[in-house]
Amino acid sequence: MPRSADYQEHLLRALTNPREAEAYLNAALEDEDPRIFLLALRNVVQARGGMARLASSSALNRESMYRMLSKRGNPSLKTLGTLLASLGFRLAVEKNKAA
Repeated sequence: MPRSADYQEHLLRALTNPREAEAYLNAALEDEDPRIFLLALRNVVQARGGMARLASSSALNRESMYRMLSKRGNPSLKTLGTLLASLGFRLAVEKNKAA
């Protein structure tokens, strides 16, 4: 038996829980680098069955999803909303606590 568990495996198991995935995505949004959010979203997609499964339950095709969530991805607001909706989430805006 290995002395430690693989982090990615543990993360993906945790992200199958909708509350964990929501908190993870919200934490990623707080980072200034938008690529962090795309990485987090890729992890949530992987935890929820992968690109092919999600593509079949959304209006997006698998290849577009791979491009959108790549390191150089730049999804439109509409496609991001569609992807999040297929995961059971939505975009929201809230007042900045510091303002």
